[in-house]
Amino acid sequence: MSIQPVHFYQTGTFTVGNRLLAPEERSVQANMQRTNSLNSGHRACQGCGEALGARYAIDAAMNAARGRLIAANATGCLEVFSTPYPETSWQIPWIHSLFGNTAAVASGIAAAIKVKRQKGQADDVRVVAQGGDGGTTDIGFGCLSGMFERNDDVLYICYDNGGYMNTGVQRSSATPPAARTATTMPVGPEPGNVFGQGKFVPAIAMAHEIPYVATATVADLRDLENKVTKAMGMRGARYIHILVPCPLGWGAASHDTIRLARLAKETGIFPVFEAEHGDVTGVLKIRRPQPVEEYLKLQKRYAHLFGKKPAVETIARLQALADKNIRKYGLLDREAN
Repeated sequence: MSIQPVHFYQTGTFTVGNRLLAPEERSVQANMQRTNSLNSGHRACQGCGEALGARYAIDAAMNAARGRLIAANATGCLEVFSTPYPETSWQIPWIHSLFGNTAAVASGIAAAIKVKRQKGQADDVRVVAQGGDGGTTDIGFGCLSGMFERNDDVLYICYDNGGYMNTGVQRSSATPPAARTATTMPVGPEPGNVFGQGKFVPAIAMAHEIPYVATATVADLRDLENKVTKAMGMRGARYIHILVPCPLGWGAASHDTIRLARLAKETGIFPVFEAEHGDVTGVLKIRRPQPVEEYLKLQKRYAHLFGKKPAVETIARLQALADKNIRKYGLLDREAN
């Protein structure tokens, strides 16, 4: 069967196409040989960033592992919408763990594979663990730190949508400051989630000095796929933290998912970088910095900041956090400014 050359381009959109690219230069998602590891038939919401992130990441991991991959998956949105019993949308060996022990389950799988490989009973099968921010930054944090400390041969992927979206949009330790959730209502002198709480797990992973840590967003497919591919080319504990906007929990239009992910990067609210053994080795530069306000206005979880009396001071504090990220990680592309 002959392959028709791809001539794909769109103007005035955010689409990343493959115009005139040779097959070997196309993204995994644009290649006819992609595995569709997370297949159609799942029940994710329209515009779900997590569904996109999982599809992109696992297809890239499958490509790098030559199809020999096992995934452990925490309880959460991704598990619920992809495996409504007795159905599943996964086309890979996939194990549902408890909410908080995904990293431990994945470590156990990797250990079993190592023993079987040493005995000549198995080929080289790679392991991926995945969960949302609730199962990663909160409930599963201890198991995750243990996986890092032991340097187990697992790639852990966190899909961060900033809350417990599946159970009613409650706050997690990844919920950003001033955001409205069911447990951080927009009331009182400082409405929304308080400043100074939560944790940024990529920085904690770096403190463990594991082989590889990276952040990514669903707005840059090439960057995300490249980081997954790079991580799969390494051994030991690896961690990738992907920002995945949630239209339902964020109160955003489903067609704004990619736009929001891109603005999170371009404002500095979500720094995109990679690190090896505790040191930052590369960053995705911001060419045209955007004001944080442009990112906030698209989300109803920040609507209380833009009422009859705008919360100017709160918006300024959020801008200051973004500016701090830009300075800390060297995100600004000075040649473009």
